[in-house]
Amino acid sequence: MAEVFDLAIIGGGVNGCGIARDAAGRGLKVYLCEKGDLGGATSSSSTKLLHGGLRYLEHYEFRLVREALQERETLWSIAPHFVRPLRFVLPHLPGMRPRWLLRLGLFIYDHIGGRKRLPPTSVVRFQQSCVGEGLIPSLSVGYEYSDCWVEDNRLVVMNARSAEELGAVIDTHASCVAASRRSDGWSLKIAAGDLQKTVRARVVVNAAGPWANDIVELCARRPASGKVRLVQGSHIVVPKLYAHDRCFIFQNGDGRIVFTIPYEDDYTLIGTTDRDFAGDLANVGATDAEIEYLCRAASRYFQRPVLVSDVVWSYSGVRPLYDDGGGAAQKATRDYVLEVDDADGAALVSVFGGKITTYRRLAESVMQKVVAHLPADKARAAAANAGWTGRKPLPGGDFPIDSFDERVKALRAAYPFLGKRDATRLFRYYGTRANKVLGRARSWADLGIGFGMGLTEAEVDYMVREEWARSASDIVFRRSKLGLRLTQSEIDAIDRFLEGKRMQMAG
Repeated sequence: MAEVFDLAIIGGGVNGCGIARDAAGRGLKVYLCEKGDLGGATSSSSTKLLHGGLRYLEHYEFRLVREALQERETLWSIAPHFVRPLRFVLPHLPGMRPRWLLRLGLFIYDHIGGRKRLPPTSVVRFQQSCVGEGLIPSLSVGYEYSDCWVEDNRLVVMNARSAEELGAVIDTHASCVAASRRSDGWSLKIAAGDLQKTVRARVVVNAAGPWANDIVELCARRPASGKVRLVQGSHIVVPKLYAHDRCFIFQNGDGRIVFTIPYEDDYTLIGTTDRDFAGDLANVGATDAEIEYLCRAASRYFQRPVLVSDVVWSYSGVRPLYDDGGGAAQKATRDYVLEVDDADGAALVSVFGGKITTYRRLAESVMQKVVAHLPADKARAAAANAGWTGRKPLPGGDFPIDSFDERVKALRAAYPFLGKRDATRLFRYYGTRANKVLGRARSWADLGIGFGMGLTEAEVDYMVREEWARSASDIVFRRSKLGLRLTQSEIDAIDRFLEGKRMQMAG
C-alpha cells in the first residue's frame, strides 16, 4: 500500500520549506514538491532584508509590523551565520515627510517589536560622520535605526535541509500536474521529467507563491477566492557607492522607497521597484525602464550619478501579494491570508501573500489549519510542539550570535590555507557545517578542481549532495553570489563539470 503523508506541500520557496520544517519537527510525515530549484523564483529575488517595514506603519499595519520586528531577532538567533544586524539610515530631505513624523514612526518602530539586542534609533549628522560620504550637500541630518540582513536562498535551503533531516521528503524539479480528492485525503500526480508518480496525503498545502491561484484551480477545480496580486520587484548591483557599512533608505518623489545596501563586499545593491506584473512568470527580468528608474532614484541623493553603464548585475522577482483591492502596487499589503477548502473532508490550505521576514510565523499559522484536519493523536502531538522552530537553530547556526568572528578565526586555524575572505564566505554560507565541505583538506589542491573565487569541486559536490543544486546558476547566483565575480567561461565550466558527473552516474 502506498505511503500516506500527513501533508503534501506544493512549492519550495521560503514559505513551503518553512512549513515543511515546522511540520516535520512536530513528527508529521511531510512531502514537498517544487517544480524548479528551491527558492528559485520569488524567494531568491528579495531585497535580502529582515525588516518590520517602516513604511507599513503609514498604512496602519501594526500587527504585521510587530510580528515582523519580533521575527528579526528570532531569525538572527537561529541562523547567525547568514543573518546579521544592519543599520539603516533614513536621510531627511526638505519637502518630504516632516521630521516629527519620522521621529514618531521610528519611536513606534523601536518599541512595538520587543527589540532586545538590536541598537535603537539615533540621529546622524552627515557633515560630522563618514556616513555622509558622497551624499549631496543639501542632506544634513538623518535617522539611523536597526533591521537585519539575510542571505535569502540560504534561508530557504537550510529550512529544506532541516526538514529532510527530520524525515521530510523534498522533491525538486517535480511538478504537481493533477490532483483528486479521496475519502481519506488527496491523490497527487507528480511529474519529474519523463517520470510520474502518485503521492497520497491527508492535507495539501498550496505554497506556490505566484502560482497559488493555479494550484487552487488544479486541486479544487474552481477559481481561487483569495486573490494573488503579482507585483514585480527589480534590483540592480553597481560597484560600491560608499565605504561604510550602512544601508540608506531613500524616500522617492513618487511615494516609493529605494534602498542602497552594501553587498558582497565590493558592491551596492539598489532596489526595489513596485509595479504590477502581467507577463510570463517563466521569464521575469528587470526591464530597461526599471533599471533606469533605480539609477535615477539613487542619483538624486549622491553627488556622483549612478549610471546604467555602472550596473554589473540585475535581478527581478514577482511577489505574490494578497490582493486587498488597494491602489498603487507599493501600497498593497505584505500581510498573508490563508484560505481553507475542506470540501468532502480533504483539506486544501492555500497561502496568499506574505514576506520573507514572517515566513516562520506564517508556517505556524498554516500548521494551526493543518492540525485541525489530522487524526486526533497526530493533532495533539503536533499542537504540543508548536513554536519549536524559533528555538532550534537552522543547520550550521548552532553557535552564539556574537561569536561569528571568533568562529571564522577558528575555521582558519583548522584550515590554515584559507584566507580571511574565503573563510568568512564559507562560514557565512555553512556555519558550523563548513567542515563538512572542507573535510580533511590541508591545501586548496585537496579540494579538487578550482572554478574561481574560492569555489572548489568539494564545495560544488556538497551543494549537489546536500543542497539540491543542479546547475551553475543554482550554485553561483542562488546558493552563493559568486557569479558576480566569475566570468561566463568559468560559469560554463561548472555546468560542464555537473553534466560530466551526471553522465558518470548514469553510466
